[in-house]
Amino acid sequence: MSRLPRVRIGRAPTQAQLRGIPIASVMIGSLAPILPIIASAPAMPPWGFLILLGWRMVHRTIWPVWIGIPLGLFDDLFSGQPLGAAMMLWTLALLALDLFDRRMVWRVFREEWALASVLISTLLAGQLIVTYATGGATPPYLVLPQLAFALLAFPLVARTVMRLDYFRLSA
Repeated sequence: MSRLPRVRIGRAPTQAQLRGIPIASVMIGSLAPILPIIASAPAMPPWGFLILLGWRMVHRTIWPVWIGIPLGLFDDLFSGQPLGAAMMLWTLALLALDLFDRRMVWRVFREEWALASVLISTLLAGQLIVTYATGGATPPYLVLPQLAFALLAFPLVARTVMRLDYFRLSA
């Protein structure tokens, strides 16, 4: 069984399929906070951001840097963060990835996971700082389970993104 996507002769993926699947998957990940899960502390990882990182690490040129603004706005609308928090933090993360890609041409999965861990940790710390600045009072130690869950979930998210990419490129 070949691992390459099957493309029928004379058929290619549509532009809606090529561009829509990555954006839709990030938006669906951003909708995770509306699931009926009751918790006394933050437990859900930022699924939208994890999927965004997954797509960005699978294809370095799939996202322009400014895509963090509209996708971050969508995430802000459903995550409960102050409006503009994810917009700023996601764009800064994409800028950091762009700068890192200019320095390192080739990466193995361990390096990608380490880089994603730094970005996820920075995102959660940035969200905590923005929450404090707007009047929130979440103790920082309550974010540690969310951070651990997000760091351990990233390989699964990256694998899921690769499966979506296989579907995206098949006709």
